[in-house]
Amino acid sequence: MSTYQNNTHSLVVGYLCWIFGFMGAHRFYYGKQISGTIWFFTLGLLGVGWIIDLVLMPSMHAQAERRYASGEYDYTIAWLLLTFVGVFGIHRLYLGKWISGLIWLATGGLFLVGWLYDLWTLNEQVNEENQHLSYHQHDNMVMA
Repeated sequence: MSTYQNNTHSLVVGYLCWIFGFMGAHRFYYGKQISGTIWFFTLGLLGVGWIIDLVLMPSMHAQAERRYASGEYDYTIAWLLLTFVGVFGIHRLYLGKWISGLIWLATGGLFLVGWLYDLWTLNEQVNEENQHLSYHQHDNMVMA
């Protein structure tokens, strides 16, 4: 039995997002895009789903820990950047996506449509960048 902790998402941040969970924030943070969208449009299933999520939060956290790769890029930092300065593309610049980050900066997050897109895909973007870096670090170690 392994004691390895992936440590990609913060349970504390998950609960902080839950405060605004009636809009799906915690569900997007943990990579549950479909239910996050449903929560957004139904105000957390009229508050019932939002209350139930208070109990479900540890299992959502555990699922995210298993699903996403840890690495150089921190999921929580990326999510905070998207949430608070997302229309400026700072989260994309953080991930090294300079071209799209500059486009976002010039267009206000592609006129907010891109911001919605990143709500759906940010975990996968961070995961992809972490796996890409891990792969290249592994190649460099093999060549050395």
